Amino acid sequence: GLALAAARDYKRVGDGDEGPNTGGMGAYSPVPEIGPAELDELLETVHLPVLAELAKRGSPFTGLLYAGLMLTADGPRVLEFNCRFGDPETQAILPRIEGDLLGALFAAAQGDLSETELTISDRATVTVAVAAEHYPESSDSGTPIEGVEAAEAGGAVVFHAGTAERDGRLVTNGGRILNVTATADTLEEARARAYAACELISFNGARYRRDIAEGAVRVGS
Repeated sequence: GLALAAARDYKRVGDGDEGPNTGGMGAYSPVPEIGPAELDELLETVHLPVLAELAKRGSPFTGLLYAGLMLTADGPRVLEFNCRFGDPETQAILPRIEGDLLGALFAAAQGDLSETELTISDRATVTVAVAAEHYPESSDSGTPIEGVEAAEAGGAVVFHAGTAERDGRLVTNGGRILNVTATADTLEEARARAYAACELISFNGARYRRDIAEGAVRVGS
């Protein structure tokens, strides 16, 4: 197996974890509370026992095993497993990976990662989801989006989620419209860059949480 970096996501739609759950309103990586020792412990207690049990049952797992966890006073609790990358956590993890990710995915599909090595950068990433006005209750369609090019020119990576192109214009086409990711040497700087990019993007009713990675910046400082 090959472990990637940990990330924290934000499920509630509003600042301070208020409002209904969503598909994810943002994420950041690294997570200050999860260093190498804590990551190894999570693998030993969560991921590896699942892989061992599947192999024991004659159904060895090949692919990507994502664990959604909640860290509690009584230790980690598993909320879900997915056989895919998590969204938007992936947008915070992949920019930190150094090496041939496609080659690693192919090797995983072939069932042999023995010759594969990926390293994780020391840099930090923060991703902020820019959503439709009434998300998650409803989505938005056809509203023109401005500023993506300006955000990218400033160094952010803007991942398209609920977008479409109509008559040559970029427009909304979903609930979570864009995921804006910034990378820097520290979480504080990555957070500042991500929000600076979000401020350059506009469409009628655009909303995003203002507190992504806020607590982590305090912890990491």
